[in-house]
Amino acid sequence: MTSSNVSEALGYEQARDELIDVVRRLETGGTTLEESLALWERGEELAKVCRQWLEGARKRLNAALAEEHEQPDAEGAEGQEGRSGSGGE
Repeated sequence: MTSSNVSEALGYEQARDELIDVVRRLETGGTTLEESLALWERGEELAKVCRQWLEGARKRLNAALAEEHEQPDAEGAEGQEGRSGSGGE
């Protein structure tokens, strides 16, 4: 399994926590240039995973809001038709 596949398998919280650790280690310093570059690359992968999770959550939320917005209109129209049909009889 490549590191990219491993990153994609991470949950949002796991990726976020590891990203926080990577940033902390980079800010603290004391690593070689090669280690710093590896940490930076890992941080980029983790940030991508977090963005993907957040984009997915945003799409789900927007879909749920759109569905909720459509349902009252459909129910309201059906309720009005039923009332006017029964009232005329």
